[in-house]
Amino acid sequence: MADSRADTPDGTRLPARATIHVDGEWRAAVSGGTREILDPADALPFALVAEGDEKDTDLAVAAARRAFDEGDWPRTPAAERAALLRRTADLLTRDRESLGLLESQDAGKTVEEGRVDIDCVADAFRYFADLVAAEAPGRVVDAGTADVHSVVVHEPVGVCALITPWNYPLLQASWKIAPALAAGNTFVVKPSEITPLTTVALLDLLTEAGLPAGVANLVTGPGGSVGARLAEHPDVDLVSFTGGLASGTKVAQAAAPSVKKVALELGGKNPNVVFADVCSTDEDFDTAVDQALNAAFIHSGQVCSAGARLIVEESVRERFVTELARRAALIRLGRGTADGVECGPLVSAQQREKVEAYVASALAEGAVLRSGGKRPDPSADRPEGGYFYEPTVLDECHREMRVVREEVFGPVVTVETFRTEDEAVALANDTEYGLAGAVWTTDAGRARRVAGRLRHGTVWINDFHPYLPQAEWGGFGKSGVGRELGPTGLAEYRETKHIYQNLSPKPVRWFKS
Repeated sequence: MADSRADTPDGTRLPARATIHVDGEWRAAVSGGTREILDPADALPFALVAEGDEKDTDLAVAAARRAFDEGDWPRTPAAERAALLRRTADLLTRDRESLGLLESQDAGKTVEEGRVDIDCVADAFRYFADLVAAEAPGRVVDAGTADVHSVVVHEPVGVCALITPWNYPLLQASWKIAPALAAGNTFVVKPSEITPLTTVALLDLLTEAGLPAGVANLVTGPGGSVGARLAEHPDVDLVSFTGGLASGTKVAQAAAPSVKKVALELGGKNPNVVFADVCSTDEDFDTAVDQALNAAFIHSGQVCSAGARLIVEESVRERFVTELARRAALIRLGRGTADGVECGPLVSAQQREKVEAYVASALAEGAVLRSGGKRPDPSADRPEGGYFYEPTVLDECHREMRVVREEVFGPVVTVETFRTEDEAVALANDTEYGLAGAVWTTDAGRARRVAGRLRHGTVWINDFHPYLPQAEWGGFGKSGVGRELGPTGLAEYRETKHIYQNLSPKPVRWFKS
Protein backbone atom coordinates (compact mmCIF):
# COMPACT_ATOMS: atom_id res chain seq x y z
CA MET A 1 0.00 0.00 0.00
CA ALA A 2 1.30 3.45 -0.89
CA ASP A 3 2.14 5.95 1.86
CA SER A 4 -1.01 8.06 1.62
CA ARG A 5 -1.12 10.07 4.83
CA ALA A 6 -2.27 13.56 5.67
CA ASP A 7 -0.90 16.20 8.01
CA THR A 8 -3.13 17.44 10.85
CA PRO A 9 -3.01 21.12 11.86
CA ASP A 10 -0.65 20.38 14.76
CA GLY A 11 1.86 18.74 12.42
CA THR A 12 1.21 15.12 13.35
CA ARG A 13 0.39 12.61 10.67
CA LEU A 14 -2.63 10.36 10.31
CA PRO A 15 -1.86 6.82 9.16
CA ALA A 16 -4.17 5.64 6.40
CA ARG A 17 -6.43 2.77 7.43
CA ALA A 18 -7.26 -0.10 5.09
CA THR A 19 -11.04 0.21 5.39
CA ILE A 20 -12.20 -1.75 2.33
CA HIS A 21 -13.23 -5.26 3.36
CA VAL A 22 -13.33 -7.84 0.57
CA ASP A 23 -13.47 -11.61 0.95
CA GLY A 24 -12.45 -11.48 4.61
CA GLU A 25 -9.48 -9.12 4.15
CA TRP A 26 -8.94 -5.43 4.85
CA ARG A 27 -7.51 -3.57 1.87
CA ALA A 28 -6.48 -0.14 0.66
CA ALA A 29 -8.34 1.33 -2.31
CA VAL A 30 -7.20 0.05 -5.69
CA SER A 31 -6.44 3.66 -6.65
CA GLY A 32 -4.61 4.34 -3.40
CA GLY A 33 -7.09 7.12 -2.67
CA THR A 34 -7.87 8.22 0.86
CA ARG A 35 -10.31 10.54 2.64
CA GLU A 36 -9.93 12.48 5.88
CA ILE A 37 -12.65 11.94 8.45
CA LEU A 38 -13.35 15.18 10.32
CA ASP A 39 -14.59 15.63 13.87
CA PRO A 40 -17.62 17.92 13.40
CA ALA A 41 -17.03 19.45 16.83
CA ASP A 42 -13.81 21.14 15.68
CA ALA A 43 -13.51 20.32 11.94
CA LEU A 44 -10.14 18.62 12.54
CA PRO A 45 -9.20 15.31 10.90
CA PHE A 46 -8.95 12.35 13.24
CA ALA A 47 -8.90 9.41 10.82
CA LEU A 48 -7.81 8.66 7.28
CA VAL A 49 -9.73 5.95 5.43
CA ALA A 50 -9.53 4.31 2.04
CA GLU A 51 -11.48 6.08 -0.73
CA GLY A 52 -12.85 3.31 -2.91
CA ASP A 53 -14.38 3.56 -6.37
CA GLU A 54 -16.00 1.37 -9.00
CA LYS A 55 -13.05 -1.04 -9.14
CA ASP A 56 -13.18 -1.72 -5.40
CA THR A 57 -16.96 -2.09 -5.64
CA ASP A 58 -16.71 -4.68 -8.40
CA LEU A 59 -14.23 -6.71 -6.33
CA ALA A 60 -16.52 -6.59 -3.30
CA VAL A 61 -19.58 -7.62 -5.31
CA ALA A 62 -17.64 -10.49 -6.88
CA ALA A 63 -16.65 -11.74 -3.42
CA ALA A 64 -20.25 -11.55 -2.20
CA ARG A 65 -21.43 -13.34 -5.35
CA ARG A 66 -18.97 -16.21 -4.85
CA ALA A 67 -19.89 -16.51 -1.19
CA PHE A 68 -23.57 -16.72 -2.07
CA ASP A 69 -23.30 -19.05 -5.07
CA GLU A 70 -20.54 -21.33 -3.77
CA GLY A 71 -20.34 -20.78 -0.01
CA ASP A 72 -22.16 -22.35 2.90
CA TRP A 73 -23.87 -19.31 4.44
CA PRO A 74 -27.11 -19.33 2.38
CA ARG A 75 -27.56 -23.00 3.26
CA THR A 76 -26.58 -22.67 6.91
CA PRO A 77 -29.45 -23.73 9.21
CA ALA A 78 -31.46 -20.87 10.64
CA ALA A 79 -30.48 -21.78 14.19
CA GLU A 80 -26.79 -21.38 13.34
CA ARG A 81 -27.36 -18.06 11.60
CA ALA A 82 -29.32 -16.89 14.64
CA ALA A 83 -26.52 -17.96 16.96
CA LEU A 84 -24.03 -15.85 15.01
CA LEU A 85 -26.30 -12.82 15.22
CA ARG A 86 -26.59 -13.29 18.98
CA ARG A 87 -22.80 -13.54 19.32
CA THR A 88 -22.50 -10.31 17.37
CA ALA A 89 -24.99 -8.63 19.71
CA ASP A 90 -22.94 -9.77 22.70
CA LEU A 91 -19.78 -8.32 21.16
CA LEU A 92 -21.55 -5.03 20.53
CA THR A 93 -22.57 -4.94 24.18
CA ARG A 94 -19.00 -5.73 25.20
CA ASP A 95 -17.67 -2.83 23.11
CA ARG A 96 -20.52 -0.43 23.91
CA GLU A 97 -18.34 2.28 25.43
CA SER A 98 -15.69 2.42 22.70
CA LEU A 99 -18.25 2.21 19.90
CA GLY A 100 -20.44 4.87 21.52
CA LEU A 101 -17.46 7.22 21.77
CA LEU A 102 -16.54 6.57 18.16
CA GLU A 103 -20.09 7.23 17.01
CA SER A 104 -20.06 10.49 18.95
CA GLN A 105 -16.82 11.68 17.39
CA ASP A 106 -17.73 10.53 13.90
CA ALA A 107 -21.32 11.83 13.72
CA GLY A 108 -21.19 14.68 16.27
CA LYS A 109 -23.91 13.37 18.56
CA THR A 110 -23.56 13.26 22.33
CA VAL A 111 -21.75 10.26 23.73
CA GLU A 112 -24.89 9.20 25.58
CA GLU A 113 -26.79 9.17 22.28
CA GLY A 114 -23.93 7.09 20.87
CA ARG A 115 -24.23 4.56 23.69
CA VAL A 116 -28.00 4.31 23.21
CA ASP A 117 -27.44 3.74 19.50
CA ILE A 118 -25.16 0.78 20.24
CA ASP A 119 -27.79 -0.69 22.57
CA CYS A 120 -30.34 -0.39 19.77
CA VAL A 121 -27.95 -2.02 17.29
CA ALA A 122 -27.53 -5.00 19.62
CA ASP A 123 -31.32 -5.16 20.04
CA ALA A 124 -31.77 -5.34 16.25
CA PHE A 125 -29.35 -8.26 15.94
CA ARG A 126 -31.08 -10.11 18.78
CA TYR A 127 -34.54 -9.47 17.38
CA PHE A 128 -33.77 -10.87 13.94
CA ALA A 129 -31.93 -13.78 15.51
CA ASP A 130 -35.01 -14.67 17.55
CA LEU A 131 -37.34 -14.11 14.60
CA VAL A 132 -35.56 -16.43 12.19
CA ALA A 133 -34.86 -19.07 14.84
CA ALA A 134 -38.54 -19.35 15.76
CA GLU A 135 -39.88 -19.76 12.25
CA ALA A 136 -41.47 -22.89 10.86
CA PRO A 137 -39.60 -24.40 7.88
CA GLY A 138 -42.42 -23.60 5.48
CA ARG A 139 -46.13 -22.82 5.20
CA VAL A 140 -48.17 -25.81 4.13
CA VAL A 141 -50.88 -24.91 1.62
CA ASP A 142 -54.03 -27.02 1.43
CA ALA A 143 -54.35 -28.09 -2.22
CA GLY A 144 -57.70 -29.76 -1.63
CA THR A 145 -56.43 -33.29 -2.22
CA ALA A 146 -54.29 -35.78 -0.33
CA ASP A 147 -52.36 -36.46 -3.53
CA VAL A 148 -50.60 -33.09 -3.41
CA HIS A 149 -48.10 -31.72 -0.94
CA SER A 150 -47.84 -27.93 -1.33
CA VAL A 151 -45.56 -25.70 0.71
CA VAL A 152 -44.42 -22.08 0.56
CA VAL A 153 -40.80 -21.50 1.60
CA HIS A 154 -38.56 -18.46 1.88
CA GLU A 155 -35.08 -18.24 0.43
CA PRO A 156 -32.42 -15.49 0.57
CA VAL A 157 -32.51 -12.92 -2.22
CA GLY A 158 -28.79 -13.23 -2.95
CA VAL A 159 -26.22 -10.43 -3.00
CA CYS A 160 -27.49 -7.32 -1.20
CA ALA A 161 -26.13 -3.79 -1.64
CA LEU A 162 -26.68 -1.86 1.60
CA ILE A 163 -26.22 1.92 1.38
CA THR A 164 -26.46 3.72 4.72
CA PRO A 165 -26.69 7.38 5.84
CA TRP A 166 -24.45 9.58 7.97
CA ASN A 167 -26.84 10.50 10.78
CA TYR A 168 -27.19 7.06 12.44
CA PRO A 169 -24.26 5.20 10.87
CA LEU A 170 -24.26 1.95 12.82
CA LEU A 171 -27.95 1.85 13.71
CA GLN A 172 -29.10 2.20 10.11
CA ALA A 173 -26.47 -0.34 9.01
CA SER A 174 -27.79 -2.84 11.57
CA TRP A 175 -31.36 -2.47 10.29
CA LYS A 176 -30.08 -3.80 6.97
CA ILE A 177 -27.20 -6.12 7.92
CA ALA A 178 -29.04 -8.06 10.65
CA PRO A 179 -32.04 -9.12 8.52
CA ALA A 180 -29.85 -9.69 5.46
CA LEU A 181 -27.70 -12.15 7.42
CA ALA A 182 -30.65 -13.70 9.21
CA ALA A 183 -32.21 -14.52 5.84
CA GLY A 184 -28.97 -16.10 4.55
CA ASN A 185 -27.79 -13.38 2.15
CA THR A 186 -24.34 -12.03 1.43
CA PHE A 187 -23.80 -8.29 1.17
CA VAL A 188 -21.69 -5.27 0.33
CA VAL A 189 -22.28 -2.32 2.64
CA LYS A 190 -21.40 1.25 1.73
CA PRO A 191 -21.47 3.54 4.75
CA SER A 192 -21.60 7.29 4.32
CA GLU A 193 -18.21 8.57 3.27
CA ILE A 194 -18.21 11.07 6.15
CA THR A 195 -19.22 8.69 8.98
CA PRO A 196 -17.90 5.21 8.13
CA LEU A 197 -15.92 4.24 11.21
CA THR A 198 -18.41 2.30 13.35
CA THR A 199 -19.54 0.26 10.34
CA VAL A 200 -15.89 -0.61 9.75
CA ALA A 201 -15.73 -1.72 13.40
CA LEU A 202 -18.87 -3.85 12.97
CA LEU A 203 -17.24 -5.85 10.15
CA ASP A 204 -14.48 -6.83 12.57
CA LEU A 205 -17.08 -7.96 15.11
CA LEU A 206 -18.87 -10.08 12.51
CA THR A 207 -15.56 -11.77 11.71
CA GLU A 208 -14.91 -12.31 15.41
CA ALA A 209 -18.38 -13.84 15.73
CA GLY A 210 -17.46 -16.40 13.07
CA LEU A 211 -19.03 -15.11 9.86
CA PRO A 212 -17.41 -16.82 6.85
CA ALA A 213 -15.15 -14.78 4.57
CA GLY A 214 -16.92 -13.12 1.66
CA VAL A 215 -20.35 -12.98 3.28
CA ALA A 216 -19.83 -9.44 4.61
CA ASN A 217 -17.99 -6.91 2.44
CA LEU A 218 -17.54 -3.16 2.83
CA VAL A 219 -16.42 -0.36 0.53
CA THR A 220 -15.71 3.11 1.90
CA GLY A 221 -16.14 5.80 -0.72
CA PRO A 222 -18.54 8.35 -2.21
CA GLY A 223 -22.07 7.73 -3.34
CA GLY A 224 -21.40 9.01 -6.84
CA SER A 225 -19.02 6.14 -7.57
CA VAL A 226 -19.44 3.35 -5.02
CA GLY A 227 -23.16 3.80 -4.36
CA ALA A 228 -24.02 4.31 -8.01
CA ARG A 229 -22.09 1.21 -9.05
CA LEU A 230 -23.77 -0.91 -6.39
CA ALA A 231 -27.21 0.24 -7.52
CA GLU A 232 -26.60 -0.61 -11.17
CA HIS A 233 -24.44 -3.72 -10.73
CA PRO A 234 -25.91 -6.73 -12.57
CA ASP A 235 -24.66 -9.17 -9.91
CA VAL A 236 -26.50 -7.36 -7.11
CA ASP A 237 -29.95 -8.83 -6.41
CA LEU A 238 -31.25 -6.21 -3.97
CA VAL A 239 -30.32 -2.66 -3.08
CA SER A 240 -31.45 -1.12 0.20
CA PHE A 241 -30.85 2.62 0.54
CA THR A 242 -31.47 5.06 3.37
CA GLY A 243 -30.87 8.73 2.65
CA GLY A 244 -32.24 11.76 0.85
CA LEU A 245 -35.00 11.83 -1.75
CA ALA A 246 -32.79 13.01 -4.63
CA SER A 247 -30.19 10.30 -4.06
CA GLY A 248 -32.86 7.65 -3.50
CA THR A 249 -34.46 8.52 -6.85
CA LYS A 250 -31.10 8.02 -8.57
CA VAL A 251 -30.66 4.65 -6.85
CA ALA A 252 -34.07 3.49 -8.06
CA GLN A 253 -33.34 4.64 -11.61
CA ALA A 254 -29.96 2.89 -11.65
CA ALA A 255 -31.49 -0.34 -10.31
CA ALA A 256 -34.39 -0.40 -12.76
CA PRO A 257 -32.66 -1.87 -15.86
CA SER A 258 -31.66 -5.03 -13.96
CA VAL A 259 -35.07 -5.19 -12.21
CA LYS A 260 -33.45 -5.87 -8.85
CA LYS A 261 -35.39 -5.54 -5.64
CA VAL A 262 -35.24 -2.01 -4.20
CA ALA A 263 -36.00 -0.78 -0.69
CA LEU A 264 -35.82 2.97 0.00
CA GLU A 265 -36.17 5.00 3.20
CA LEU A 266 -36.03 8.63 2.10
CA GLY A 267 -36.77 10.75 5.15
CA GLY A 268 -39.79 12.78 6.11
CA LYS A 269 -41.33 16.10 7.03
CA ASN A 270 -43.00 14.94 10.18
CA PRO A 271 -45.94 16.67 11.91
CA ASN A 272 -46.26 16.94 15.67
CA VAL A 273 -49.92 17.85 16.28
CA VAL A 274 -50.75 19.39 19.67
CA PHE A 275 -54.37 19.86 20.75
CA ALA A 276 -55.28 22.42 23.41
CA ASP A 277 -56.63 19.84 25.86
CA VAL A 278 -53.14 18.44 26.43
CA CYS A 279 -52.18 21.83 27.87
CA SER A 280 -54.97 21.95 30.45
CA THR A 281 -52.73 21.02 33.39
CA ASP A 282 -49.22 22.22 34.15
CA GLU A 283 -47.91 18.66 34.14
CA ASP A 284 -49.43 17.81 30.75
CA PHE A 285 -48.24 21.13 29.31
CA ASP A 286 -44.69 20.53 30.53
CA THR A 287 -44.69 17.04 29.05
CA ALA A 288 -45.95 18.20 25.64
CA VAL A 289 -43.34 20.98 25.45
CA ASP A 290 -40.57 18.68 26.58
CA GLN A 291 -41.52 16.11 23.95
CA ALA A 292 -41.71 18.80 21.27
CA LEU A 293 -38.12 19.75 22.13
CA ASN A 294 -37.03 16.11 21.88
CA ALA A 295 -38.94 15.66 18.64
CA ALA A 296 -37.21 18.58 16.94
CA PHE A 297 -33.73 18.80 18.46
CA ILE A 298 -32.41 15.32 19.30
CA HIS A 299 -29.12 14.88 17.37
CA SER A 300 -29.45 18.50 16.25
CA GLY A 301 -32.55 17.58 14.25
CA GLN A 302 -30.54 15.29 11.98
CA VAL A 303 -33.17 12.55 12.26
CA CYS A 304 -35.39 11.28 9.45
CA SER A 305 -38.36 11.17 11.82
CA ALA A 306 -37.69 14.54 13.52
CA GLY A 307 -40.83 16.40 14.56
CA ALA A 308 -39.84 19.43 12.51
CA ARG A 309 -43.42 20.63 11.94
CA LEU A 310 -45.16 21.71 15.15
CA ILE A 311 -48.88 22.04 14.40
CA VAL A 312 -50.52 23.50 17.49
CA GLU A 313 -54.12 24.50 18.26
CA GLU A 314 -54.54 28.24 17.93
CA SER A 315 -55.93 28.83 21.44
CA VAL A 316 -52.70 27.65 23.09
CA ARG A 317 -50.22 28.58 20.38
CA GLU A 318 -48.70 31.64 22.01
CA ARG A 319 -48.21 30.01 25.40
CA PHE A 320 -46.82 26.84 23.87
CA VAL A 321 -44.42 28.50 21.43
CA THR A 322 -43.17 30.99 24.01
CA GLU A 323 -42.22 28.19 26.39
CA LEU A 324 -40.77 26.06 23.59
CA ALA A 325 -38.56 28.93 22.43
CA ARG A 326 -37.45 29.73 25.98
CA ARG A 327 -36.37 26.17 26.63
CA ALA A 328 -34.79 25.74 23.18
CA ALA A 329 -32.51 28.69 23.96
CA LEU A 330 -31.32 26.86 27.11
CA ILE A 331 -30.17 23.70 25.30
CA ARG A 332 -26.46 23.32 25.93
CA LEU A 333 -24.50 22.91 22.72
CA GLY A 334 -21.02 21.47 22.59
CA ARG A 335 -18.71 18.61 21.84
CA GLY A 336 -20.62 15.38 22.37
CA THR A 337 -18.11 13.98 24.85
CA ALA A 338 -18.17 17.03 27.15
CA ASP A 339 -20.02 16.78 30.47
CA GLY A 340 -23.47 18.33 30.47
CA VAL A 341 -23.69 18.83 26.72
CA GLU A 342 -27.21 18.14 25.44
CA CYS A 343 -26.80 18.67 21.70
CA GLY A 344 -23.80 18.32 19.42
CA PRO A 345 -22.81 19.97 16.15
CA LEU A 346 -24.17 19.38 12.68
CA VAL A 347 -22.26 16.75 10.77
CA SER A 348 -20.49 19.01 8.26
CA ALA A 349 -19.99 22.55 7.05
CA GLN A 350 -22.17 21.74 4.04
CA GLN A 351 -25.04 20.62 6.27
CA ARG A 352 -24.83 23.78 8.40
CA GLU A 353 -24.85 25.96 5.29
CA LYS A 354 -27.94 24.11 4.09
CA VAL A 355 -29.70 24.77 7.40
CA GLU A 356 -28.71 28.44 7.33
CA ALA A 357 -30.12 28.79 3.82
CA TYR A 358 -33.46 27.32 4.90
CA VAL A 359 -33.72 29.66 7.88
CA ALA A 360 -32.86 32.68 5.70
CA SER A 361 -35.50 31.71 3.15
CA ALA A 362 -38.11 31.24 5.90
CA LEU A 363 -37.46 34.69 7.33
CA ALA A 364 -37.62 36.21 3.85
CA GLU A 365 -41.01 34.52 3.36
CA GLY A 366 -42.43 35.96 6.58
CA ALA A 367 -41.59 33.50 9.36
CA VAL A 368 -40.98 35.00 12.82
CA LEU A 369 -37.78 33.93 14.59
CA ARG A 370 -38.57 33.03 18.20
CA SER A 371 -35.28 31.39 19.16
CA GLY A 372 -31.89 30.55 17.67
CA GLY A 373 -31.31 31.19 14.01
CA LYS A 374 -27.54 31.63 14.16
CA ARG A 375 -24.20 30.04 14.98
CA PRO A 376 -23.43 30.16 18.70
CA ASP A 377 -20.42 31.94 20.09
CA PRO A 378 -17.39 29.67 20.55
CA SER A 379 -16.67 28.35 24.04
CA ALA A 380 -14.56 25.72 25.75
CA ASP A 381 -17.03 23.04 24.64
CA ARG A 382 -17.69 24.66 21.25
CA PRO A 383 -14.41 25.11 19.37
CA GLU A 384 -14.25 27.86 16.77
CA GLY A 385 -14.23 25.50 13.81
CA GLY A 386 -17.11 23.26 14.92
CA TYR A 387 -20.31 23.04 12.90
CA PHE A 388 -22.64 24.25 15.64
CA TYR A 389 -26.03 25.88 15.06
CA GLU A 390 -28.51 27.05 17.67
CA PRO A 391 -31.84 25.25 18.09
CA THR A 392 -34.23 27.40 16.08
CA VAL A 393 -37.97 28.03 16.46
CA LEU A 394 -39.73 29.65 13.50
CA ASP A 395 -43.26 30.90 14.23
CA GLU A 396 -46.11 31.95 11.92
CA CYS A 397 -45.16 29.52 9.19
CA HIS A 398 -47.36 28.35 6.34
CA ARG A 399 -47.41 25.50 3.83
CA GLU A 400 -45.99 27.53 0.93
CA MET A 401 -42.65 28.06 2.69
CA ARG A 402 -39.72 25.88 1.59
CA VAL A 403 -38.78 25.31 5.22
CA VAL A 404 -42.20 23.73 5.80
CA ARG A 405 -42.28 21.66 2.60
CA GLU A 406 -38.71 20.37 2.42
CA GLU A 407 -36.60 18.28 4.79
CA VAL A 408 -34.14 20.63 6.54
CA PHE A 409 -32.34 17.94 8.55
CA GLY A 410 -31.17 20.36 11.20
CA PRO A 411 -32.24 21.93 14.53
CA VAL A 412 -35.18 23.86 13.10
CA VAL A 413 -38.85 23.55 14.03
CA THR A 414 -41.61 25.42 12.22
CA VAL A 415 -44.91 26.38 13.84
CA GLU A 416 -48.31 26.19 12.13
CA THR A 417 -51.72 26.57 13.78
CA PHE A 418 -55.18 25.04 13.42
CA ARG A 419 -58.66 25.51 14.88
CA THR A 420 -60.46 22.22 14.17
CA GLU A 421 -59.60 18.54 14.14
CA ASP A 422 -60.20 18.33 10.39
CA GLU A 423 -57.86 21.25 9.81
CA ALA A 424 -55.18 19.63 11.97
CA VAL A 425 -55.38 16.40 9.98
CA ALA A 426 -55.33 18.25 6.67
CA LEU A 427 -52.20 20.17 7.67
CA ALA A 428 -50.44 17.07 8.97
CA ASN A 429 -51.13 15.18 5.75
CA ASP A 430 -50.26 18.12 3.48
CA THR A 431 -46.79 16.84 2.64
CA GLU A 432 -45.15 14.76 -0.07
CA TYR A 433 -43.59 12.67 2.67
CA GLY A 434 -45.22 10.26 5.11
CA LEU A 435 -42.67 8.75 7.45
CA ALA A 436 -43.90 9.59 10.96
CA GLY A 437 -46.15 11.88 12.95
CA ALA A 438 -47.63 12.40 16.39
CA VAL A 439 -50.84 13.57 17.99
CA TRP A 440 -51.07 15.01 21.52
CA THR A 441 -54.47 14.99 23.21
CA THR A 442 -56.14 13.75 26.38
CA ASP A 443 -59.25 12.76 24.38
CA ALA A 444 -58.88 9.03 23.68
CA GLY A 445 -61.46 9.06 20.90
CA ARG A 446 -59.80 11.97 19.16
CA ALA A 447 -56.40 10.31 19.50
CA ARG A 448 -57.65 7.19 17.73
CA ARG A 449 -59.48 9.15 15.03
CA VAL A 450 -56.53 11.37 14.19
CA ALA A 451 -54.00 8.52 14.32
CA GLY A 452 -56.18 6.56 11.93
CA ARG A 453 -56.40 9.44 9.48
CA LEU A 454 -52.72 10.39 9.40
CA ARG A 455 -50.96 9.11 6.27
CA HIS A 456 -47.65 8.29 7.90
CA GLY A 457 -45.85 4.99 8.46
CA THR A 458 -45.48 5.48 12.21
CA VAL A 459 -47.92 7.47 14.34
CA TRP A 460 -47.27 8.21 18.00
CA ILE A 461 -50.01 9.16 20.43
CA ASN A 462 -48.72 11.32 23.30
CA ASP A 463 -45.11 10.41 22.54
CA PHE A 464 -42.43 11.01 19.92
CA HIS A 465 -39.48 9.03 18.52
CA PRO A 466 -39.64 5.57 20.17
CA TYR A 467 -39.50 2.61 17.85
CA LEU A 468 -39.55 -1.15 18.37
CA PRO A 469 -37.39 -3.58 16.39
CA GLN A 470 -40.39 -5.90 16.18
CA ALA A 471 -42.55 -3.19 14.53
CA GLU A 472 -42.14 -2.17 10.90
CA TRP A 473 -40.51 1.16 10.05
CA GLY A 474 -41.00 3.03 6.77
CA GLY A 475 -43.16 5.62 5.14
CA PHE A 476 -45.88 6.58 2.71
CA GLY A 477 -45.44 8.75 -0.37
CA LYS A 478 -41.95 10.07 -1.05
CA SER A 479 -40.68 8.71 2.25
CA GLY A 480 -39.84 5.57 0.31
CA VAL A 481 -40.84 2.02 -0.54
CA GLY A 482 -40.58 -1.11 1.57
CA ARG A 483 -40.18 -1.50 5.32
CA GLU A 484 -37.35 -2.11 7.75
CA LEU A 485 -37.63 -3.94 11.07
CA GLY A 486 -40.40 -6.31 12.08
CA PRO A 487 -41.33 -9.44 10.10
CA THR A 488 -41.68 -7.34 6.94
CA GLY A 489 -38.12 -6.12 7.40
CA LEU A 490 -36.95 -9.72 7.21
CA ALA A 491 -39.21 -10.44 4.24
CA GLU A 492 -37.50 -7.65 2.26
CA TYR A 493 -34.39 -9.85 2.13
CA ARG A 494 -36.17 -12.97 0.93
CA GLU A 495 -37.71 -14.50 -2.12
CA THR A 496 -40.88 -16.56 -1.72
CA LYS A 497 -41.08 -19.93 -3.46
CA HIS A 498 -44.05 -22.26 -3.86
CA ILE A 499 -43.14 -25.97 -4.07
CA TYR A 500 -45.98 -28.13 -5.39
CA GLN A 501 -45.46 -31.90 -5.25
CA ASN A 502 -47.81 -34.34 -6.91
CA LEU A 503 -47.63 -37.50 -4.79
CA SER A 504 -49.59 -39.60 -7.27
CA PRO A 505 -48.86 -38.42 -10.82
CA LYS A 506 -51.10 -39.69 -13.63
CA PRO A 507 -51.49 -38.81 -17.29
CA VAL A 508 -53.48 -35.66 -17.87
CA ARG A 509 -54.77 -36.72 -21.34
CA TRP A 510 -55.32 -33.12 -22.36
CA PHE A 511 -54.00 -34.01 -25.77
CA LYS A 512 -55.63 -37.05 -27.38
CA SER A 513 -52.80 -38.18 -29.65
